[in-house]
Amino acid sequence: MSKKIQWFPGHMAKARREISEKMKLIDIVIELVDARAPLSSKNPLFNQVCNNKPRLIVMTKRDLADEEITDKWIKYFKNKGIHAICVNLKNFNEYYLIIDLCKDILKEKMEREAKRGLKPRAMRAMVLGIPNVGKSTFINRLAKRKATITGNRPGVTKAQQIIKVDKDFELFDTPGVLWPRFDDINTARNIALIGSIKQDILPLDELFIYAVKYLETTYYQMVSKRYNIEIDFDSDWVEKVYDDIAKNRKIKPVRGYTDYDRVMEVFFNDIFDGSMGRITWEKPDESL
Repeated sequence: MSKKIQWFPGHMAKARREISEKMKLIDIVIELVDARAPLSSKNPLFNQVCNNKPRLIVMTKRDLADEEITDKWIKYFKNKGIHAICVNLKNFNEYYLIIDLCKDILKEKMEREAKRGLKPRAMRAMVLGIPNVGKSTFINRLAKRKATITGNRPGVTKAQQIIKVDKDFELFDTPGVLWPRFDDINTARNIALIGSIKQDILPLDELFIYAVKYLETTYYQMVSKRYNIEIDFDSDWVEKVYDDIAKNRKIKPVRGYTDYDRVMEVFFNDIFDGSMGRITWEKPDESL
């Protein structure tokens, strides 16, 4: 599949403009990416609007990602001079590490302002990320209250707002922003497989085939073991996998035929909620 995938809702275009306008008020950018696809979920547009502001990459969904590859990604970012940390959004204690790291990154800047006689003020961080990387949950945890609306679907947060974390630290929230189109099909696949765009933006059957092949080969028969089936990549393997998963999950036929839509729904849900196992869809050495 070679065509470019277009995806740029109006509220995302507006958010991009507002991010650019508000950047002068910001001390540091906290960019959230999904640990299962850290490069694919990293919006290249942010490089254009961040104006060389100090940046911290926070990799989320650590509990769903391959631990060994996550460690490699952290080293990858650090080797490029980018501060990076990986967190499990379910663990409250790890959020304090992020605030401390931001304060450490900004320490010299705040000291310079103090020497110039400027009045002490709270550090202000802008939180950026594409949809469904856990941005709203992240902010609510830091703010210790429900400061934003959360939801396990793209585009829940629609407005920008400032949230006070403590007397020394404020967060500037923004909606999740995607770039106008995906020139690379693997990038589109990866962010569809982490739930940052709706799966039906891509042909679902192609995404299903890609995911089965990847998981079966990269994670040593992960699909076969999950559904207690055998997969032999011969000429007729796709239809057989549909049929076998349907049989394993007791999915009823529709008018005598396997319900492919229901099979794909079960399959993708098993990926999203971690039932399939820890998965990372890209490795740093593939992106150098």
